[in-house]
Amino acid sequence: MSSKSKAKGTAAEREVVNYLKNWWPTAERRALSGNKDKGDVAGIPGVVVEVKAAQRQELAKWQRETLTERRNADAAQCVLVVKRAYKPVKEWDAYLPWDVIGAGGAEGWARMDLQLAVSFLLFPSLLSSPTTA
Repeated sequence: MSSKSKAKGTAAEREVVNYLKNWWPTAERRALSGNKDKGDVAGIPGVVVEVKAAQRQELAKWQRETLTERRNADAAQCVLVVKRAYKPVKEWDAYLPWDVIGAGGAEGWARMDLQLAVSFLLFPSLLSSPTTA
C-alpha cells in the first residue's frame, strides 16, 4: 500500500469517526492490531466498523474481512463503510449483513447510506420481529 493510499484511508476513517461521535462520543480510530484485526473504529460497544476509501471496489473481499473482524471482536453487529467521492460522509455507502438488520437467517448484505445505517445500529431492538407471548 502506498503512503498516498494509506493517507486516503486514514482520512476516511477520521471522517467516519467524527460523524459517529455524534452518537458515540467515545468513538475513535483503532490502532492496528495485526492478524486479529477488529475493525477501524473503537469505542462503539458490540459494533465493528470497517472503512474503505479505495478507487477500485472489492466488495466481496471487504465484506469477508468485515465479518472476520466481527468474529475477532466477538461483536454482535458490523458495518462496512465505503467512501463515495464528492459526497458528505453521511451519504457514503454502508453495508450491513442481513442478520444485523433483522432478516433472520438470510445471508447477504443490505446497502444504504451511513446515516440510515447508524439508525439500525442505534436501535437494533426496533428491527427484531415481535415475539408472541
